[in-house]
Amino acid sequence: MREIAGVPLRQLLNAVGEPLVDVLAAPGGFDAEVRDVVLVDPEEEVAARAGDFALVIGARGRAAMPLVRAAARDGAVAVAVKVGAEQDARALRDTAIDAGIALLGVRPEVRWEQLESFARTAVDNARLTGDADLGEALGDLFSLAQTVAAMTDGTVTIEDTANRVLAYSRSDDEVDELRRLSILGRQGPESYLAKLRDWGVYQRLRAGEEVVRIEERPDLGIRRRKAIGIHAGSQPLGTIWVQEGRRPLSEDSDRALLGAARVAALHLVRQRTEAHAGPRFRENLLAGLLDGRVDARSVAANIGADPAKPAVVVVFALRPDPEHAGADRSERELELAELSSLISVHAAAYRRSALVTTTGSRVHVLLPDLPERSGASAALGLAQEIAGAARQHLRAQVQAGVGSAVPTLDEVADSRTEADRVLEAMAQDLGGGIATIADVRARVVISELLTVLHGDERFRDSRLAALHRHDAEHGAGLAPSLLAYLEHFGDVRGAAQRLHVHPNTLRYRVKRAAEITGIDLSDPTERLNAQLQLLAARRGR
Repeated sequence: MREIAGVPLRQLLNAVGEPLVDVLAAPGGFDAEVRDVVLVDPEEEVAARAGDFALVIGARGRAAMPLVRAAARDGAVAVAVKVGAEQDARALRDTAIDAGIALLGVRPEVRWEQLESFARTAVDNARLTGDADLGEALGDLFSLAQTVAAMTDGTVTIEDTANRVLAYSRSDDEVDELRRLSILGRQGPESYLAKLRDWGVYQRLRAGEEVVRIEERPDLGIRRRKAIGIHAGSQPLGTIWVQEGRRPLSEDSDRALLGAARVAALHLVRQRTEAHAGPRFRENLLAGLLDGRVDARSVAANIGADPAKPAVVVVFALRPDPEHAGADRSERELELAELSSLISVHAAAYRRSALVTTTGSRVHVLLPDLPERSGASAALGLAQEIAGAARQHLRAQVQAGVGSAVPTLDEVADSRTEADRVLEAMAQDLGGGIATIADVRARVVISELLTVLHGDERFRDSRLAALHRHDAEHGAGLAPSLLAYLEHFGDVRGAAQRLHVHPNTLRYRVKRAAEITGIDLSDPTERLNAQLQLLAARRGR
């Protein structure tokens, strides 16, 4: 009897993942096959079977712990539970890890019949398409080719092991006959391929992560090239070629090719084994890990990292550009996508197990497996390298917050929180580039104080609110004048110069502000409170 076909857990998660469920633990990895979906209710005697995805519909939180253990004993691959409070989520996660079963947390608003329908559809589709030619999704590879072209100052093609062109970069540079024929014919000319074989180029490309140089051949109309093999372990998947144009290839082209080959390997493996899987699986895992939702060992097993080694999180954002404040959403998203692609290449070249995810307008990078003593400095160096590459290749200015190194992967949420705090503290400083908590500690403290002041009406001073109302009604500019005066420690001339007004004008405004608010500006505590209140109001606007 033929065994029933199933769907790998990772493929199921791509089908039913966000926004329905969150991965909380996967101690056995994501390759186990799910063969069926079963509803488990403590009021009914329905047991899971080997290969099942069990939906626990009759219990939530800690009450579901016995059902999680029972599903694991019965051989289920994964179990879905509505977890409730954060403490319940941690207890359920520990239970699932001990039992050796994947745990999915179901969002409170999700209906069980909706989740069951998605899951059954995913399993049924896997059975129907298991032996079919699912084709190739090449959009990501074209984006990668364009990124590598920008980083190397060359023109790029990505080919499979049969020398078929999968993707290529756009170029207004000079291209040789080989590139033209390769793209038009979707495959390199056989006469030249034979020469590459004779020269031992393909043998070297298949052997490992060596960047191979192919010198110019004017007699054949062929320019200088570099190439690197794309591998999954020891298995060759294809090749990335970069052709030199009018300018020599960049000094960092070897490093760019190394990172690009590792990123391309993920795309090609996904196309072979997960043609229906969304591209955000690894990103979703990272997002869950950074939020503290996903078990670190489950993520480590999936990316080939050591969960017991130090790790760092770095967060990047495009620096605000007042000249492009009116850019539409698609333009901003394109810039962010290009930045994310560039970061992915650099991060992969630095650490094969690096993970990159885009959250809103920020790009978070996880760097695991770091050295014990130099992890933070290495992350800072990588951030500086990425910022330089963004300026050179994307003409973009970025800001980056570098979190402190944490001892294990379990603690990366702390590094992420710190990196975000650093970036937020830099938000008002358009000239700021890259920083750690040591660089901006004072700004981080003030930034968090301002967040509390702005977010809780109990701490707002009504006297300053009256000043803002007066400004709104009369256009007097008293609040910004008072803030400038306080920030210059009472130096009237310095504050007036910053505001481009006469010192006497500033003196009058400060006097009027004191009269309207009733604040005693000779009291240092009152001055500090006024300055914080004014800064919080400015942030809110």
